[in-house]
Amino acid sequence: MKTRRNSPWLALAVLTTIATVGFIDRIVVNVLVEPVKAEFGLTDLQVSMMAWAFALLNVVGGLVTARFAERVRRLTLISAGVVIWSLATALCGAAGSWAQLLVARMGVGMGEAIGLPANQSVIADYFPANRRGFAISCLLLSPPLGAFVGFVGGGWIAQEFGWQMTFLIAAVPGFIMGFVAWFFIAEPKRGQHDVEHSEEVPPFSAFLSRLFRLPSARNLVIGSFLASGLSYALNFFFASLMVRKFDMGLAEAGLYAGIIASLPAVLSILGAGWLGDRLGARNPAAYALIPGTALLLGGPLYAFGIMQDNLVVLLLVVSAAVFLTLGYLGITYAAVQNLMHPRMRASAAAMLTGVYTLAGGLGPSLLGALSDYLAESHGAAQGLAMAMAAAGFVYIWSAAHYGLAARHLARDTAAVRAMS
Repeated sequence: MKTRRNSPWLALAVLTTIATVGFIDRIVVNVLVEPVKAEFGLTDLQVSMMAWAFALLNVVGGLVTARFAERVRRLTLISAGVVIWSLATALCGAAGSWAQLLVARMGVGMGEAIGLPANQSVIADYFPANRRGFAISCLLLSPPLGAFVGFVGGGWIAQEFGWQMTFLIAAVPGFIMGFVAWFFIAEPKRGQHDVEHSEEVPPFSAFLSRLFRLPSARNLVIGSFLASGLSYALNFFFASLMVRKFDMGLAEAGLYAGIIASLPAVLSILGAGWLGDRLGARNPAAYALIPGTALLLGGPLYAFGIMQDNLVVLLLVVSAAVFLTLGYLGITYAAVQNLMHPRMRASAAAMLTGVYTLAGGLGPSLLGALSDYLAESHGAAQGLAMAMAAAGFVYIWSAAHYGLAARHLARDTAAVRAMS
């Protein structure tokens, strides 16, 4: 198609926008926790089921789609997926019952399972290994950017027009970007920047073997599973904490939640990706040491910050903690992609995304259950704050796995290159 351009930076810009739209449609429910709870008479644990509804089809569907993406034109899957999840997001706004809302959220998860697994594979084929850390970190700006738009825009729309209208408006950009991807982005040649390259698609068993038998890859998966589950849980309830503890409206709570989840994370993700590429060329262990060190420092800082009664102090300390605890995103994906065969990359991205999605269901549910328990003796606001503070220490556990990954990353990288 003549309109399609073989431009790495155009592809990165469009796919980052699509991923951002996907994260908006995924995370906008976080700022709607309180009105949805009131609408259907739910507890914290029950309302966290929206995260599980998203995850239910997203994980399995993502892995199945990724195997197709190793063989077919990836931009076709991306374009179709974004239109499907946008339609499902609109259906969330039309839901008349709790069950209907959960089913619509399942549709959003399925659409993202079709549209997102291949985007990292496309970017990995547009950029060489020594630039992949920064490129994929740019792509992984989608969570903080999506969080900002979802929290700030979603909070304002929900306050002014209701939670149903929030879903309907959130659905619009995806329809536009689906057509942009189809008409303007060319499919790159697979493995054009890699030594290890063949047209044969390795079996799924070979992919699993490489992912879980390499000690560095295995620990990167476990460490990022813990970090992502905790991050999803803390983001899921942050706006609710602002409402309960400081008696804010949804728009103000969404504004603070959006800023906290976006600006520090943008700086952290880009900085970690840039630093990883800079140091990783000489010492591949840097791809694990950088996020591991940051998580080790950020966990206790978050626990301290979230318990503060002064709003300004809370926001400043939590912002610093978020800067430290979200830099793992892009650099982890890049490290795993560098360990994969070119026709394993969509599967690797889908596996990591699936792992994070499961964590995104488990984290809010566990935190919600702990919050409900503590609320019985400490009240809804203090109980939630205490639960979030206790959860913050899980980041230390995550950091330990990044440390283990760092011990093996140089050797595993050399072993992968020797396979070519």
